[in-house]
Amino acid sequence: MNSFFIMTELEAITARHSVRHYIDKPIEAKKIEAIQECIGRCNREGGVHLQLISDEPEAFSSLIAKYGRFRNVSNYIAVVAHKGREGSLTAGYWGEWLVLEMQTLGFNTCWVGASYKKNMSLFRIGTDEELKSVIAFGYGATQGVQHPQKRSFDDVAQAAAPVPEWFRKGVGAALLAPTAVNQQKFKFILHEGNRVEAIAKFSLIGYSHLDLGIAKCHFEIGAGKENFEWA
Repeated sequence: MNSFFIMTELEAITARHSVRHYIDKPIEAKKIEAIQECIGRCNREGGVHLQLISDEPEAFSSLIAKYGRFRNVSNYIAVVAHKGREGSLTAGYWGEWLVLEMQTLGFNTCWVGASYKKNMSLFRIGTDEELKSVIAFGYGATQGVQHPQKRSFDDVAQAAAPVPEWFRKGVGAALLAPTAVNQQKFKFILHEGNRVEAIAKFSLIGYSHLDLGIAKCHFEIGAGKENFEWA
């Protein structure tokens, strides 16, 4: 599987942009196998229930998908996890870890909250689980573009001077994380002993805990796990 990887996770953070238009190119069997291996790790280590749905164009053939400007999507990941905020946080973290791994495999992706048709018969959802989101993927018609950053370091971070470089890098990576309508409703607070607290701020449109999980994944990669621990 490692022979397919073309960049590091840190490089994937800067290379990854949301892509909604895909070319009609089937996913190679060996890459499907590589994705399944990544999903297996997410599910084992994260306690989530991510599921690969391939060669299935119906979810993105409805009017709502066209309104969301999706084209030629026939492959996606069902992001299934435990109900509640903690489940959303975990789903965001491991879903984004998978997104970055897929970027290193040469795929483009897009987190999708509502612009698709749910066919629950395609997913396996336990009684204590729910479908949090889906992640469209494939070979993009373009590589996408970086959204303008609405917020700065000072908007989403709190730390006493002097601020460690690893913390700045972590927050910088978090600011590149995809969030619902680019809302970036999160905050990272540096406490004594290199303990970092991550907070989801209130959002009228929801998804703030899913978004926080995504941002935490980016923060860990940017800061380096060896430099801090979560508070």
